[in-house]
Amino acid sequence: MPDDSRYRMSREHLEELKEKLEYLQTVREKEVSEQIREARSFGDLSENSEYDEAKTEQGRLYSQIADLRDLIENAVIIEVTRTGSRGVVMGSRVTVREQSDTETETYEIVGSQEADPMAGRISDESPLGRSLMGHSEGDVVSFEAPAGVLRYEIVRIEN
Repeated sequence: MPDDSRYRMSREHLEELKEKLEYLQTVREKEVSEQIREARSFGDLSENSEYDEAKTEQGRLYSQIADLRDLIENAVIIEVTRTGSRGVVMGSRVTVREQSDTETETYEIVGSQEADPMAGRISDESPLGRSLMGHSEGDVVSFEAPAGVLRYEIVRIEN
């Protein structure tokens, strides 16, 4: 059973998260501190909307920093296996066709932290991603969706 406190992602995505955390802890934190300092200079804090807004922003920033730290500390790097594999693996670009349709769609199989279905990046843990894993071109996979059972044919795999 997978550990729910672990986050599957590529090495590249982990590096992006580290860069974002560094930016938030250095540049953004200083900006918010300056906003608070400036708002304090306006006087009475009980009726100071600028101060309240800056403190709210500081809370959001600290929450975002804590979330990023958790992601980074609990990251599990998923190595993309491209060579020698003919089936769908992490990192594959898979072109599929729903059996009740003639149009094809192409998806890249990624870790859950990198998923962006609108950009064609689906998680290996999503219903479609999970059903594609390990299958080859020409295979038909099916999975349960809110609309019922969906069946997709794997038209092409790029590893």
